[in-house]
Amino acid sequence: MDTVEKWGLFEVSLKGPSAGNPFTEQSVSATFRSKNEIVTVGGFYDGDGVYKVRFMPSFTGDYVYETVGSFPEAESAGDFTVTEPTGNNHGPVRIANTYHFAYEDTTPYYSVGTTCYAWAHQPEEVHKQTLEELDKGYFNKMRFCVFPKHYIHNFRDPETFPYEGTPVDNSNLTEENFSYFVDFSGNNWNFTRFNPEHFRRMERCIVELQERGIEADIIVMHPYDRWGFSVMNREQDDLYWNYVIARFSAYRNVWWSLANEYDLMRAKKLEDWEHYADLLCKKDPYNHMRSIHNCIPFYDHTRPWITHCSLQRQDLYRHVEYTTDYRTRYQKPIVWDEIAYEGNIDMGWGNISGQELTRRFWEASMRGGYAGHGETFMNPEDILWWSHGGKLHGESPARIRFLHEILTQTPGLGLKQGPGAFDETVAVPDEMIPVTGYEIHYYGFGRPSFRDFVKPAGENWRVEVIDTWNMTITDAGVHSGKFRIALPGHEYMAVRLTRV
Repeated sequence: MDTVEKWGLFEVSLKGPSAGNPFTEQSVSATFRSKNEIVTVGGFYDGDGVYKVRFMPSFTGDYVYETVGSFPEAESAGDFTVTEPTGNNHGPVRIANTYHFAYEDTTPYYSVGTTCYAWAHQPEEVHKQTLEELDKGYFNKMRFCVFPKHYIHNFRDPETFPYEGTPVDNSNLTEENFSYFVDFSGNNWNFTRFNPEHFRRMERCIVELQERGIEADIIVMHPYDRWGFSVMNREQDDLYWNYVIARFSAYRNVWWSLANEYDLMRAKKLEDWEHYADLLCKKDPYNHMRSIHNCIPFYDHTRPWITHCSLQRQDLYRHVEYTTDYRTRYQKPIVWDEIAYEGNIDMGWGNISGQELTRRFWEASMRGGYAGHGETFMNPEDILWWSHGGKLHGESPARIRFLHEILTQTPGLGLKQGPGAFDETVAVPDEMIPVTGYEIHYYGFGRPSFRDFVKPAGENWRVEVIDTWNMTITDAGVHSGKFRIALPGHEYMAVRLTRV
């Protein structure tokens, strides 16, 4: 009997017709049963006369399944056994307590993300370099796109396209003649016939991230397009959404981002986004994380289908500082997926320092939210992490990893902003464990040479001085009552107090 881990991927492969257009003329689905669940999922055509149905079991034990479809070979049945999860398999990420995440096995998940929009579409050498950087453990979530990207530093065609056909000629594209507004007439696509190899590349990326304990935040649509994918009609969109959901939803580390900068997709209206969300809620039986990302105006994140807020800053100077306000407004986890990138390109969203990006991560975290990284350094190969992946050159990733280590030491499931002086951000646990006191006082760009604390008589507090930039934690002893803690007088310091 076949076996698969709980929250693993079980796949049924069937031979069937390849004549005509199997993407629109044929269908296949399967129902999976155990004593604990019954799940029906749609399948997809994977080319060369092969049809597949994928399933992620949520329980251990014995399962049976039946497949049905529009062709005789689609009728099949079988069984398999689901074993206990191993290694870093903690299941899908869920909402844990309104503002924070945990894996399905209740292990807390503290998001420290990064963005590599077109990583899945790069040559093998760049792909391998990306994995080498990810192996260093900087991030546990990555945002990337199904469709290729047309933008500055993104003129090369992808390795594959999602549809059969031919793309517009890109040989004359330069920084000087680049435009967001392009004529799509030079493309010749059959929007009813997918290129399975393009989606296999996406699946390879999903699996490689899963193996490294990284969530795959899949951007299903975006506006940066010279191929016409952003202006498909409703029928074409529905075919695409159903195909993507059928192929990807059984991977436990998938998150869904309906769009990157949805408000720049002028061909789509509010009812379109609500329609895609409805499709996703109906067709993804695993209830993966769902969001939609803005350029300027936020989407209405109170919408019930949205599980967490995927935000881009709206103001040049204040953004993560509003985390507590947005937590209160939306009553959902706040994820600042775009707060400007460490780099030096000639764009205001891509030339902040590593120190500033790290500070924004800490400010978001201390207020009970989460932040996302990106990197945009000029280089002779014109390979920028924010879009292509490749090599990292900045100073922030190691500091982000250090912050994540601090976050994993949080009592309970996450932090929130607590009371403090006007020149500090104080974080306390959102769900305080009984008889445990825990505080982190973060000073950001302030440079105090000491800080006084006052605690109730009879309480003892262990004090640690955290240098968030130099990544050190110094034990400052156990104190009670009123006490003074010496600080080095430079930026990016924090003091952690734990009642003992």
